[in-house]
Amino acid sequence: MIPGRSVRVTAGLASAIAVSFPETCAALGGGRPCFETGTPIRDTRGVDRLAARERLGIPAGGRVLLVFGGSQAVRRFNAAVAEALPRLVERIHLIHVTGDEGYAAALAARGRLPADVQARYRPEPYLRDEMLAALAAADLVLGRAGSSTLAEVTALGLPMIVVPYPHAAGHQRANAVRLVEAGAARLIEDEDLDGPALLAAAAILDDPATHAAMSAAARGLGRPAAADAVATLLVALAERRPLPDAGTVARIARGEGMGG
Repeated sequence: MIPGRSVRVTAGLASAIAVSFPETCAALGGGRPCFETGTPIRDTRGVDRLAARERLGIPAGGRVLLVFGGSQAVRRFNAAVAEALPRLVERIHLIHVTGDEGYAAALAARGRLPADVQARYRPEPYLRDEMLAALAAADLVLGRAGSSTLAEVTALGLPMIVVPYPHAAGHQRANAVRLVEAGAARLIEDEDLDGPALLAAAAILDDPATHAAMSAAARGLGRPAAADAVATLLVALAERRPLPDAGTVARIARGEGMGG
């Protein structure tokens, strides 16, 4: 959301600018046409939630927390999960992306759980081809606040417990605050993330009304067809046609097509 120096410099050379957040257009000033397209992501449209759960071995009616920190400081995530794990799996299913370094410890922690709940905890070192299925299966996500992560989570209408990476010049925190202010997320500062904080935040899953409201807020922020919106701008520039208006681009990004 906060444009860096390189973005500010290159924006002055552009015929049109596509951004993830409307605040970025304001920060860049009005020198060039600027459009909120969202961040282009893999195609999430038509994702089958029940098929994703079947693929991952999760019951259709189970409540699912997905935890992934990307490549940025997953140790704190892993420590919080380890501390909260016995109580979490009493009531929910947990998909936990640990990174290579944390995987062995997570497997050992699963082995110490009572046999009747071990299947509720699914640690994975990484999720590549299965990541979209994990997102589709989830009811709540604990993760960082990078733009691609937020784009995928909101495109699927998922509430989030967002933990901004503290060493990103404030960029992730600004992204996270936008979700919180919209009602789509709860924020935990990196230094405050531990087992009790995770358990308290995961209580969202015990409150259907709050969960539904946060899901609706997330979906309202989502731009599942961001790539289509960017492509529309590129084609117009390549064919030397007038650029579409901002409202049209926004509708395309939301997946509503040209006609709204």
